[in-house]
Amino acid sequence: MRRASSIESPTIGIGLGVLAYALFSTHDATIKWLVATLPAWQVLFFRSLTIVIACVAIGRTRLLTRAVTTPLKAGLLLRGVVTLVAWLCYYTAARSLPLAQMLTLYFSCPMIVTLLAVPLLGERITRARGTAVLVGFAGVVLATNPIDLHWSLPTLLILSAAAMWAYGIILMRQIARRESSMLQMLYTNGVFLVATGVACVFTWQMPTWFDAALLLGIGVVGGLAQYALFEGCRHAPASVMATVEYTALIWAFILGYLIWGDIPVPAVFMGAALILLAGMLLLLMERRAARLVAVPEG
Repeated sequence: MRRASSIESPTIGIGLGVLAYALFSTHDATIKWLVATLPAWQVLFFRSLTIVIACVAIGRTRLLTRAVTTPLKAGLLLRGVVTLVAWLCYYTAARSLPLAQMLTLYFSCPMIVTLLAVPLLGERITRARGTAVLVGFAGVVLATNPIDLHWSLPTLLILSAAAMWAYGIILMRQIARRESSMLQMLYTNGVFLVATGVACVFTWQMPTWFDAALLLGIGVVGGLAQYALFEGCRHAPASVMATVEYTALIWAFILGYLIWGDIPVPAVFMGAALILLAGMLLLLMERRAARLVAVPEG
């Protein structure tokens, strides 16, 4: 199997990141629809099963051989476990916290990624990247208006989930330097498949044909989203991808309106404008930096 390329192109990474978070938002909205009638474990099991089957069908013997021989098995398994625990913390806290507070606390993740990228990845946080992260987070706070935020166990669980997802992004970036996106997807979803499969033994419910179609759909969409995100992290620094993650909030509000008729308040539009401003600032500065590197001096 071809080893991962080390060539970076932040513009391509940003584009793939925007696509990934748009797909993830559609994926999450479908999961929200399904968990009204099916256990969350069962939904995640079918999603992971679909992705694992697709990875094996595409990668075949070469992928399976690399999965056995890779020297990064520990890191790949660690990322799967970290992501799984983050999901458990998030869903546990979701039962007790209002959506606005959950989103604001969760979106501390990009700032944590930016901070961790310095000591763990050796990345340099430019002024443009730091400003974009802060402006994007300000947009999230404005859009979600998290009033009366109190410290509690659910609050700590959401922050723990954000920290673990941030560390997962760092691991993803580290592994992407040496292994393919397909291999990362196989390991991560393999961990989910085993864990959710055990839980399904105790919570199984027979899905309808419509539910089965949606389960297949989230597997396909989730797989495409993961691949776009893994490839985006291969092309762009973690600190750049951190800002791109804020675009997920915009897609979440759009889908909320289209599917459930949720009408955003004016603050949401102002917050979305700040998030878009942060994204445009980051894109323009990264393209400018790429041109300066490409043009030789003299």
